[in-house]
Formats: sequence, structure tokens, C-alpha cells
Amino acid sequence: MSLAGSRISISAGGTLLIDGIDCTVPSGSVSALVGPNGAGKSTLLRTLAAVHRPDSGDVTFDGIDLLGAPRRERARLVAFVEQDASTETAMTVASVVGLGRLPHQSLWRDETADSAAIVASALDATGMGGFAPREFASLSGGERQRVMLARALAQEPSLLLLDEPTNHLDISAQLAALALLRSLAAGGMTVLAALHDLGLAATYADHVIVLRAGRVVAAGPTAATLTSELLREVYGVEATVLTNPVTGGIVLAFSPLA
Repeated sequence: MSLAGSRISISAGGTLLIDGIDCTVPSGSVSALVGPNGAGKSTLLRTLAAVHRPDSGDVTFDGIDLLGAPRRERARLVAFVEQDASTETAMTVASVVGLGRLPHQSLWRDETADSAAIVASALDATGMGGFAPREFASLSGGERQRVMLARALAQEPSLLLLDEPTNHLDISAQLAALALLRSLAAGGMTVLAALHDLGLAATYADHVIVLRAGRVVAAGPTAATLTSELLREVYGVEATVLTNPVTGGIVLAFSPLA
């Protein structure tokens, strides 16, 4: 079940933010959306999640028109985790995660027993099981980020979109979150994450989409796409691509242009 964006264009205040983008996220992969600050990563991600409607273009997942799908149907397929999480009302962590079950509940009957088990499982998967009774507003930024990931997991989506999911997390929590995304993809979920850290993208993503100034400049398997030449062109740095002696994956080392 792959995600596809076709001819997506978005303008705001007379400025073209996304310029006719075509992109594809392979089924069952962890894909990274990368690019310099201001490249349009968050804007594109919100459009692929159907949170933001583009000026033109189409977004489909497994052949389903996400922009045209009823909201409830879309919420059963797609979960979106934004960078910064907040609630306007006082809620416990368990209640916030429980909101992820709303697309699966009917107007006449709650999934009370099943929902409770799914919420508990989502909290455990993100390392937040012990926080269930805590007030969400009392948590740190990193803890809130993990709770919002748990809420997305409680939706039981087929497609998971995340905007900077390692934001606010310490290195241990970053590695745990990205390892979780890899395990979700191994189970068949399609995952796309906007990542600021190219090192994490190189280590954990199967596939990358590289943006610059609202356009896709490269896309494909991570090791074949994140080349020294591309990183020099897009980021203006010298990059040395190394092999991790433990994992066999790629490691990026950066230095300023001479």
C-alpha cells in the first residue's frame, strides 16, 4: 500500500511553497523526507496527511483519494504526528491516547474493552506505559512527543506520517522511536517521517525524498540517494559517506565547503 503525491502545488501569501511535486513512498517502508530549513517538508507532509489542501494535485494511498475521502474513513487509514503537541483541556495521558480510537467507535457503542487494551499496548510500545494517569500538560516536550506517537498507534493506521518525530527527544529515546518505526514497517505499515537529522535518516530510512525550495531534487533508496555530490548541492557541505562497521549501513560525516 504505497503513498503517492502527484503534481502538488501550494502557495501562501503570493509565495510558491510547493512547486508541482510528484513523490512516492513505497509500501511497508520507513521513508524520510529531508531537506534544508524552508525546503517545504512540513507543508508537504501536512498535505500528504490531507490536513492541508493543496492548490492543485492529488494524494492517494493504496489507490484511495485521501483528499476526497470522508474524514472518518481517512482517519482509519492515516495517522499524523505533528512536531509540537498540546491540548486545550486538562486530560490524562491515557485519555489523550484514547482519542486515537475515535475513528473506530460507532455512534451507539464504544469499543471499551478493546480500546483500553489497544491504548495500553500503544503506551507500552512508546515507553510511556507508566505515565497513563499523569496529566498530559505536566509532561516534558519529549514525553509529550512519545504520547502523541502512542495516540497515532492507537488509531491502528496503515499509513503513519510524522513531522520531526525525534524533536525534543534525547538520543536514547530517538533511537528507540526510530527502531519502533522500523518494526512497524516490518509489520506492513507504511511510514514517512520528516527528519532534520540526516544521520538518523541515513541509519533508519529505507527510502528518502530530498526537497529543496519546494521541489523534489532526488528520491530513492537511501544509500544510493544520499551521495556526497547531492549533499554538497543541496546542503552546501562536504559529506563523506562511510560504512558503519557494526550495522553495515551508511554513516555521514560533514565538513564545511573549502
